[in-house]
Amino acid sequence: MQQGWLSNWLVKHEVVHRSLGFDHRGIETLQIKAGDWDSIAVILYVYGYNYLCSQCAYDVAPSGSLASVYHLTRIQYGIDNPEEVCIKIFAQKDNPRIPFVFWVWRSADFQERESYDMVGISYDNHPRLKRILMPESWIGWPLRKDYITPNFYEIQDAH
Repeated sequence: MQQGWLSNWLVKHEVVHRSLGFDHRGIETLQIKAGDWDSIAVILYVYGYNYLCSQCAYDVAPSGSLASVYHLTRIQYGIDNPEEVCIKIFAQKDNPRIPFVFWVWRSADFQERESYDMVGISYDNHPRLKRILMPESWIGWPLRKDYITPNFYEIQDAH
């Protein structure tokens, strides 16, 4: 599989990761261990990836893991030619914990809180990690594939 400059740099510096290739727009996607995310986030920021376009989370499989995805942008050679990278961090469903990066990219605050609220990933040491969309009393994580809506009764054979 073809690797981009970031993957090659991480290999050179013996940082464990996995290249997931390139998407349809040519953006490199990397899988990073949760324990390495703090240091890699700082490295990316220092190398100019100072804009967090988006952060999201999703359920990989009903009995598998959860993923936290970060889309980062570096604008070095003009606004018309930004460099982008996508970072994926996977966590087990039984204890989904990932270091927060609010201290690197301030825009991660609400995005990580939404991921916590909808999918249940806990971002370690986040200053305000609490529900943002659902009521505080809500039980469960609505965007997990194994989530069952409380008091939900499916109407059969509706006409």
